[in-house]
Amino acid sequence: MTFSKTTRAQLWDYSILAARVLLAGTFLVYGGAKLVDGQFGLSAAEAAKPVSQLSLFRLSWYLFAQEPFKSFVGISQVVAGLLLLWNRTALLGALLLLPIAANVLVVNLTYIKMPGLYWRLSYYLLLLGLIFWHYRSRMHAAWVALTHGLTTRFRYPWWAYLLLPAAAIGLELLGTLPQLIYFLVSKPAETWRSTMQLVASVWAHLSS
Repeated sequence: MTFSKTTRAQLWDYSILAARVLLAGTFLVYGGAKLVDGQFGLSAAEAAKPVSQLSLFRLSWYLFAQEPFKSFVGISQVVAGLLLLWNRTALLGALLLLPIAANVLVVNLTYIKMPGLYWRLSYYLLLLGLIFWHYRSRMHAAWVALTHGLTTRFRYPWWAYLLLPAAAIGLELLGTLPQLIYFLVSKPAETWRSTMQLVASVWAHLSS
């Protein structure tokens, strides 16, 4: 039995659609389970044990159950799954799901160590790769838009680029000002004392 070129293209397109549904359904289930306390956490008996007596799997399950981490992961998986179901947002969903699935694979390789999950998650990553390949013309256009013709709005002299590390450090210090102000208002004496100790320590280090 032979298939025409059109039939083969249609079969391939339908397979990609099925892959989108499989990935969407899988991560909707996993993401939803996290949001209704169906994943992560320890039993009361496990929580009573010393940390040294818990396996890496159970210890990771305890850490991942902390909020807002659990809800963030669950919502991310649900959103990625929903985006995969609609044609207009399928690529966006696949792009969002890629780091999620890769991270879950690394977690399983590191902590859970269940070979069946390695193969399953690797297969999901392969399906994502096939989705990207199927829509490669769109991916190429997006890549070109993101990587070509992007530059600063103005030209700067060479010495301005040498000052960039100092400017970056200045931005970092600027980001600490709201926190410093908050602590100066809520704990003025303790914050002032700690700040002066830090300044003295830095000064002593620079003077030595």
